[in-house]
Amino acid sequence: MKIPTVLTFTKEPRVTLVGAGPGDPELITLKAIRALKQADIVLYDALVSDAILEMIPAGIPTQCVGKRAGGHSYSQDEINALIVESAYHHGHVVRLKGGDPFVFGRGAEEAEYAEIHGVRATVVPGISSAIAVPASAGIPVTARGVSESFWVITGTTKAGELSTDVALAAQSRATVVILMGLNKLSTIVSLFRDHGKAHVPAAIIYNGTLSDQRNVVGTVSTLAELTTTDGVGLPGVIVIGEVVRYAHVLEKMRYQSMDWT
Repeated sequence: MKIPTVLTFTKEPRVTLVGAGPGDPELITLKAIRALKQADIVLYDALVSDAILEMIPAGIPTQCVGKRAGGHSYSQDEINALIVESAYHHGHVVRLKGGDPFVFGRGAEEAEYAEIHGVRATVVPGISSAIAVPASAGIPVTARGVSESFWVITGTTKAGELSTDVALAAQSRATVVILMGLNKLSTIVSLFRDHGKAHVPAAIIYNGTLSDQRNVVGTVSTLAELTTTDGVGLPGVIVIGEVVRYAHVLEKMRYQSMDWT
């Protein structure tokens, strides 16, 4: 990447890492919307919903930098370089990311790279899908007398492997929330079975907080079978633990998402 040595404008090169939340446009923060209105260019991820993209003021250049399972349009190194390059050419870059930038969003990597290359970085936290998506299905990640803590684990590490923390979490009584793990579901199920958790309640929530959300609820032993015809190709969050029983207890509760149109 070649950074210009002579600038033709007076704007400070800077980047704001903005969390867009779990999908529902009403779950984006006021501070995030303010950042979008102050952007000179927006670089956004594939999972950011169209309704949120419509909040970007007309005339502000935007670019999708992808990163979706099976269809990455940019490598992380390319995204890092593009952030810095865009900051020197445009000024204020808003890096719009799904969920929270610091929860498996690689926000720390992007902020560090920007700072090293002379671009000031700030962060606007977002509501993480790790908590909001289970809640949208009536599942609390903690409940008094049921679960005193919760693990949030990536299903896919930098090397493309299942995190070794999944096996450790399977030995705990805590709620386990696994993001980006659907393509390793059979391995996850086997690990929990090996630790005597075959009958523990489990769920997968597809397209959480969106109008086409789909919930699959069962146990560790039945989860793979229940998902054979559901949610193919959709992003999903896996939840394992006794708190999943609340999905049935609160089955009359429906997550309310207002029509943004």
